[in-house]
Amino acid sequence: MQITVTIDRPEDGPRSGPISVGWFRTTDKNAVLYDPPERVSFRQTNKTHAKSASRCPSVIQLESRYFMVKCPFDIHIGFGRDDKGKAVLINRAGAASPIRANKLGEALTLVNEAEWRYPDRPTIQLSLPYCFIADELVFVTQLSAFMHYRRDPLPGTIFGGRFPVNVWPRPLMWAFEWHEPEKDIILKRGEPLFYCQFEGDGPERPVQMVEAERTPELQTYMDQIGGVVNYVNQTFGLFKAAEALRPQRLLTPKTRE
Repeated sequence: MQITVTIDRPEDGPRSGPISVGWFRTTDKNAVLYDPPERVSFRQTNKTHAKSASRCPSVIQLESRYFMVKCPFDIHIGFGRDDKGKAVLINRAGAASPIRANKLGEALTLVNEAEWRYPDRPTIQLSLPYCFIADELVFVTQLSAFMHYRRDPLPGTIFGGRFPVNVWPRPLMWAFEWHEPEKDIILKRGEPLFYCQFEGDGPERPVQMVEAERTPELQTYMDQIGGVVNYVNQTFGLFKAAEALRPQRLLTPKTRE
């Protein structure tokens, strides 16, 4: 008779293996425009030489830790002021723009001038439906797509950010500080818009990205914490209260029929 013995190993606990991070769109409206996040990977590169950078473990390790969100549509805008001196966005594409002017205004907004960090650097925001969740401590860091080359650099820098998605899931946006407002901003559909990096309780654990269901429990929690930035400052001080409202499970992988 064969006896199987199971040995408990410390590394086999709930904090072992890959970190599961879920992503979902906060709305199904125009969902076809918003591609799933992709792991940054340059597969179509030279790997024939043993010393090629494409085969370097440190390069592969770096690339694997970033996920890319693509730009959903073409945008060509300029900055100006109206006859009263109010800051305005100008749709440079005009009638040739693939986006109707009213729809562009719904997605892209110019932040109130009083809220700019510098008086000569306008700030714009592109609203997006991407949201990330996790059922263990995971921080997301949003940063520029620094590994993708742009022939014509953007005339400014993006606003990054870092927060825990396990207690504070909220839709990401692309926020941009316009250092040279005399230069236009040109974005193309399908090009990298920004990266996301995810950190758990240990740097050695890889990240596994899965599409998540927008369950009723998740939606209720999102409603409970959503929009509070409009009413209070320092929203990080609300994390403890948010944890008290949080259901035990947020991440339910989406099943495909």
